[in-house]
Amino acid sequence: MKRVGVVIFPGFQILDMVAVSVFEVANRTLPEPGYDVHILSEQGGQVSSSAHVRVDSEAFDDKIYDTLLVTGAMDVSPSSSGLLEFLRASVTRSQRTASICTGAFILGEAGLLDGRRSTTHWHSARDLQRRFPRTRVEEDRIFVVDGEIWTSAGMTACIDLCIAMIERDHGADVSRQVAKTLIVHHRRAGGQSQFSTLMDLETRSDRIQDALTYARNNLHKPLNVEQLAEVAHLSPRQFSRTFRSETGQSPAKAIENLRVDAARTLLEEARHSIDVVAMQTGFADTERMRRAFLRAFGHPPQAIKRAARAAAN
Repeated sequence: MKRVGVVIFPGFQILDMVAVSVFEVANRTLPEPGYDVHILSEQGGQVSSSAHVRVDSEAFDDKIYDTLLVTGAMDVSPSSSGLLEFLRASVTRSQRTASICTGAFILGEAGLLDGRRSTTHWHSARDLQRRFPRTRVEEDRIFVVDGEIWTSAGMTACIDLCIAMIERDHGADVSRQVAKTLIVHHRRAGGQSQFSTLMDLETRSDRIQDALTYARNNLHKPLNVEQLAEVAHLSPRQFSRTFRSETGQSPAKAIENLRVDAARTLLEEARHSIDVVAMQTGFADTERMRRAFLRAFGHPPQAIKRAARAAAN
């Protein structure tokens, strides 16, 4: 059985405790429990989160933990010397040391990110890079694995991080069942963007939102203004004018962004060829998809697929 230590401290983010539930579900999925989870803090006892929810913990000790998970906080502040010393001593013994959200700042303070790739919540990524210039922050990633150091984006990205750990330990079938029980995607690839095109396309009316939802669900089909206007119950001219007013984009540009977003996700799952992805996401051919990727990301599909494959290894 693998021993997992979840490190908390005064003011930690309570949402990060969902990581415990992921391993709990894994234990119920496996024939025999595979994880022995401990909540750890410097002094032990009850520790208050930023939401003022108190969580019981065990004091730091010299036990060997296969996995150490450091939680994050809404407000980043300097860590105690005891916490940093514990991490520095434990990292040489642990199979992997990981951070959730802004927990990456704690790993950085301990010197564990030096010379490594990392990520954190998008809101704090630039600050992480500024404070720890010896790490390479990949701010648009769900999680990053660099050797024995794992870092994740903010909030619910810890679920993806832990599912990836379970997949590494017990295989894809187990991690897929865990994800199904949790009712989450199995699993967002580590290289997948923290952002979503639909999140950026905030609309004020149900009509435009209905058209966008229809487009997202039918990307494999040719989509034009006339079709989308019909879904929105508007004339093509009214639809184009209203769409641009609400989203700041033309319908054609928005559809391209939706196609690119979906194509990137499929490529990062590493199970699909570029030809198949181009067909499934409605690009007429791979060359059109390549040009769209260059406009959106500055990289061709091949580069993103290679990066996702490298992150998974």
